[in-house]
Parts: sequence; structure tokens; C-alpha cells
Amino acid sequence: MSTLIEIRGLTKVYQRGKQKVEALHSVNLDIERGDFVALMGPSGSGKTTLLNLIGGLDSPTSGSIKIDGQALEKMGSGALAKWRAAHVGFVFQFYNLLPVLTAQRNVELPLLLTRLSAARRRQNAAVALQLVGLADRANHKPRELSGGQEQRVAIARAIVSDPSLLVCDEPTGDLDRETADEILGLLQTLNREHGKTIVMVTHDPKAAEYARRIVRLDKGTLVESEAA
Repeated sequence: MSTLIEIRGLTKVYQRGKQKVEALHSVNLDIERGDFVALMGPSGSGKTTLLNLIGGLDSPTSGSIKIDGQALEKMGSGALAKWRAAHVGFVFQFYNLLPVLTAQRNVELPLLLTRLSAARRRQNAAVALQLVGLADRANHKPRELSGGQEQRVAIARAIVSDPSLLVCDEPTGDLDRETADEILGLLQTLNREHGKTIVMVTHDPKAAEYARRIVRLDKGTLVESEAA
């Protein structure tokens, strides 16, 4: 496997009034293409900050983060937005589905930023829903779905533009154990059978077992990297 994500000396400092808070301190990390990495650590360890930087949702104070050879810290906000739309799928703890839209239309949303025709958008959304096992729920609105089904729709939305990278922030944090295991199994399938590189923040050791590798942070510093 080749390296997809190359992080060197990554530091993030937030200004809170007169106080400076260092959320990440000189982190070095390589993530291979096709890897499934769980980011773990206590609250305030910097794991979500690191995930947001990898997803291009935030910019570092210093250091570099290259994804597929592209230096994110050198991109302006417009270029970064285009890069995210083309290369990254996001899955969050809360599904962020629009309640007035069907599952199909929710999944189509990222494709509105592309030049695809309406027919092609519908087709791609249908394929994504089929991949997550919800082809028969395409015309259901979020309130007509269970929590697990809503998260499957959110995953379909994340993969509909065929991104190389999925970033997941506590994707099973709002689900019961059985449903959580189904969602994690789906992520594992996307990783192993469809080659998606996944970086997932979780506090749940059982969720981390689905990853190939566990990276632990504490007080903004990388403290351990191990096979799951």
C-alpha cells in the first residue's frame, strides 16, 4: 500500500480570549491508502481536531498535512472546499439529514455541487443506497427510518461521490450495540471490499476493533499506534 495521508509536525492552537489552547502538538502520522484507522483518546485529547484537519474542515497553526500529495495547509478556503467535495466523505454521530427530503434526495445532495445530470445524480444515489442495504427505503423521509437506517443514509451520502477518504466522527455514538455493530460492519466492508480509506474517531473500544489500526492521542500528542 502507498501512503495516502502524510502528517508532519502538525500543531493546532486555538485562541480563547487571552488564553491560547494547544489542541495538537507536533503530531507526525502516516496513513496508508486503504487503511482503516481508529483515533482514540480521552476527552480533550485532540482526536476530533485531528480528524477535522484531515478532512480539510480546519487549518493547522503550523506543520504540514498532505493527502495524496496535496498540501492542505497551502490551500485557500475555496480550493479546500472543492477538494473536500471531490475527495472526502463525512459521517457524523448525528446524521444531519434534511427532514423534508427523502433518503434518495438526501444522498443526492453532494452531487448538486457537480456537473452531473439529474438522471445521473439519481442513478448514483440509487447505487449508494443499494450498497448500504437501503434500496427499498429510497422514498422514505428520515422520520420514517430507524436511527441505524438514518446513519446508513448518511453513509450513502458520504460515499455517493466516490471519495477516496471517509472521515467518521463517533459514527455509532448515538446507536445501540447491535445497530452500532451493523454500521461498523458496513464501514469495514467499504474499507475491505471497496478500498475506502477510513479515519474514525471513537471512544468505544469495541468500535475500534473493527479498524485495522488504533492511533491514541493524549493532551494533543500522539502516544501510541498499534494494530487493532
